[in-house]
Amino acid sequence: MDLVQEQNLVQQARKDPEAFGPLFDHYYPLILRYIVRRVGDLAVAEDLSSEVFYKALHKLWQFRFRQLPFGAWLYRIATNEIRMHFRGKRFVHSLEWLFDEAGFDLPDDTDLQAEVRRAETILEAHHDFLKVQEKLLALPLAYQEVLALRFFEEKKTAEIAEILGKKEGTVRVLLHRALEALRAAL
Repeated sequence: MDLVQEQNLVQQARKDPEAFGPLFDHYYPLILRYIVRRVGDLAVAEDLSSEVFYKALHKLWQFRFRQLPFGAWLYRIATNEIRMHFRGKRFVHSLEWLFDEAGFDLPDDTDLQAEVRRAETILEAHHDFLKVQEKLLALPLAYQEVLALRFFEEKKTAEIAEILGKKEGTVRVLLHRALEALRAAL
């Protein structure tokens, strides 16, 4: 989805929540994958993902295209939800509640569920990954965020800076320090 399409869909969704559907369809799998990789639990990731899209839909009027793509805004919301989850201060709305309130549902829940289950099976089969994940979760939250966005989500430094609301130089320093801390832990 290109920036012009996103802008048009966001403008339409501000007037009609039904127009939010294509944005949801496009970004839900990406946001869910990001959150699953960060929290390591599908059920928690689904709850957090629903909260991300609930907040995005209800705060859509606040979003402005200022060199910040809509996807980066969603990742920023997701990152904040993950932070609140790890702090134990979160309020979650179920996907059923989101459907009742906004009038849309997952495009095809079974395909997404099967894909996540396959990914979890592969991850569990790799002991090394679990060891790295354990060490990654022991790192400070700021390090976890930059590593997940850079290596799991394959975001560039500039995108990470936009998502986290930091300067690019700060992100580079955080990445360097996070990699050093992870190397030391392994």
